[in-house]
Amino acid sequence: MRNPLSSDCRFGQMGLDPHVLSGIEKAGYDTPTPIQQLAVPPLMEGTDVLGQARTGTGKTAAFALPLLSRIDLDNNRPQVLVLTPTRELAIQVAQAFKTLGVDMKKLNVATIYGGQGYGTQLNQLKRGAHIVVGTPGRLMDHMRKKTLSLADLFCAVLDEADEMLHMGFIDDVEWILEKAPENAQKALFSATMPGPVRNISKKYLTRPKELTITPENHELGAITQRYWIVKGARKVDALSRILEAASSDGVMVFVNTRQATLDVARELEIKGFKVEALNGDIAQNARERTIARLKSGNIDILVATDVAARGLDVDRITHVVNYDMPPKTEPYIHRIGRTGRAGRQGEAILFLRPKERWMLKHIERATRQKIVKMELPTNQAINQQRIARFKDRLSAVMASGGLESISSVLVEYAEENHLSLETVAAACAKLAHGDTPFPVERTNPAKKFDTHRQGDQIRKAEGKTIKQAKPPEQSAEPDVEKGMERYRIEVGKNHGLRPGDIVGAIANEAGLASKYIGHISINPEFSLVDLPFGMPKSIFKLLRKTWLRSRRMDISKCSV
Repeated sequence: MRNPLSSDCRFGQMGLDPHVLSGIEKAGYDTPTPIQQLAVPPLMEGTDVLGQARTGTGKTAAFALPLLSRIDLDNNRPQVLVLTPTRELAIQVAQAFKTLGVDMKKLNVATIYGGQGYGTQLNQLKRGAHIVVGTPGRLMDHMRKKTLSLADLFCAVLDEADEMLHMGFIDDVEWILEKAPENAQKALFSATMPGPVRNISKKYLTRPKELTITPENHELGAITQRYWIVKGARKVDALSRILEAASSDGVMVFVNTRQATLDVARELEIKGFKVEALNGDIAQNARERTIARLKSGNIDILVATDVAARGLDVDRITHVVNYDMPPKTEPYIHRIGRTGRAGRQGEAILFLRPKERWMLKHIERATRQKIVKMELPTNQAINQQRIARFKDRLSAVMASGGLESISSVLVEYAEENHLSLETVAAACAKLAHGDTPFPVERTNPAKKFDTHRQGDQIRKAEGKTIKQAKPPEQSAEPDVEKGMERYRIEVGKNHGLRPGDIVGAIANEAGLASKYIGHISINPEFSLVDLPFGMPKSIFKLLRKTWLRSRRMDISKCSV
């Protein structure tokens, strides 16, 4: 059922612990969101809760605030357990508890997920953890090993229950809930309520308070939605033009497969964008570094799958591109909810194939907004944006100061060579800009390409093509290029390895831009890859321990 909301409700009226109220103030929150208004009172009372609300509605704080207020800091055993479908969401939820509980000096929050070392997790649990946030598989491991006890639990929260279902975790979730104390409070939150999720609620929740928050017009009102009909130009070329012409900060590009994250990210990187891929197969420490680089501005574009992006909350996202059409309207709403937050304007762009037009009407009904057709930006629009960005860079350098020493060098150079300062400045600008032509060449953006060319036919960088190796008896390996060294990887075609797996692992683990990864050949039991000369020992050791297709890379230098 839907509950009435109060427009003048404040956190101070909810009976929250004073230390929690202090944390709210420091976090900069003022007025509760609708889901917080509805969820905090029953959770404070110990009532079971069944909540339906999409991502970005303040759901995490809706359960974190009341549960923090009920924690007994003198009891160091787990009192609250939060189950999440992904590692990223577990990290985000745990951080929310720490942020809101910043003035609860004894508070300990443990984050438990696969991909993180057991030693770190054991230390957290031995030290004592009032709140445990984790993914089902690793939580089950600790419970079986008796390193995690739920004996003192007063509340178990199931977050993103529908995603748990999609990822096949429901059986694991039931196993954990059955081990929780029978009288422990249960709270289940989900963006949608498919049958299996509702069955979980009926089985484990006792007379729950049902709360439903549907997207209101004003929630999506800060997001401008547009679509482009996929035709003529390759999708990645169209995406490049759109990104070049956009006045954007951070961008999320959503695709439907792990391989697509690698392919699209590589193509954009070749075109000069600061971009990385995020998918479920990338090692956890690399995923965390990628998200940190997006937040800090070291990269501007993230190409991600829905699963990998669950729980991702980055303030600087101004644009969301649905490069691939999601299978249902709900994932579309999840995706575009990454932008237009906290009163900021955002833009969502949908790539729509002609045969997918029927889906457009469903999305418009779900968002209750008209999605406007767009055309590819003209060369003039792209050039204007390039010039604007260049001027912004100049302004930033001017504002930073410290130009006196270099200024005298430029004046001296101009006098020695009988040049104007304007000419010297233009040469410096060209040096900073690189070899890419400053204006876009006068080509027709709607020029038709073969839209069916795939991977190996179009994935070229600096004259090199990544390709599957032919059997040795059919083709000899090419010579190693100058400045490169050849390495052997003990994973091959028989293990399901593909070139993108190698590129993704090395690019993320070694921090090496994919354009510097040379020839790759994949044999049945091993693979070869050319990398720049002089790999640091620390990177070499890291790569030896890196896993590909459930096998250690075990990289070694070839004698060629």
